Amino acid sequence: MNDVVLCVPSCEGPVKKAFEVTGVTPSVASTGRMAEVLALEPADGYAGAVINAAGFPFTEAMNLCRQLRSRERPVTPIILLLDHYQLDDLSFREDLFDDFVVGPFDVSELATRLRHRLRRAGNESVAPRVEHGGLVMNLETYQATIAGRVMDLTFMEYELLRFFATNPHRVFSRETLLSRVWGYEYYGGARTVDVHVRRLRAKLGEEHAHLIQTVRSVGYKFGQSERALDHDSGE
Repeated sequence: MNDVVLCVPSCEGPVKKAFEVTGVTPSVASTGRMAEVLALEPADGYAGAVINAAGFPFTEAMNLCRQLRSRERPVTPIILLLDHYQLDDLSFREDLFDDFVVGPFDVSELATRLRHRLRRAGNESVAPRVEHGGLVMNLETYQATIAGRVMDLTFMEYELLRFFATNPHRVFSRETLLSRVWGYEYYGGARTVDVHVRRLRAKLGEEHAHLIQTVRSVGYKFGQSERALDHDSGE
């Protein structure tokens, strides 16, 4: 049974994907009212909480944190999601949360922080996995499977696929991919990205190659499409 993490007031977009990557189940309370929070709580309690303080009044978010902390069995970890202008409001409230992430929210960062905090709290069952459209990636063993078939990937092929899979449906230019995957110190040309994408598509197989989509004149994005995609012939 998966661990359940409280999520307030919603679990959509990158927040939802971060939960999927981390391998825990969100229990979504639409308000910060304790009656709703308690009604949704599993018998063995919440494994933690992710509270979007930008999604409802900040004072209500802090009050919820205070109530979760003051229980006989306090909820920990508590991760806050914030807008940048709310940072100053955290002063003298550091005891009410364990970590925070400032929007716009990045799936990789949020998943990493959630996994790290859950493990520090003693949860060793958190699955460092990415799952998308038949693709399963184990972030600890560096193993990837597609439709149950193990993929034979080089380190950089794995890193590129991991970056794509943890940032689905976002368009990235070749230059951005070079800097984010290979690193700013890498001086290879954009053709390096094209070569790795071509190899990944081949290893995904014809049925799943469309997971990596070409956005003409821009770059690439990752995600399930509703139809076969027309890729550039030079990629």
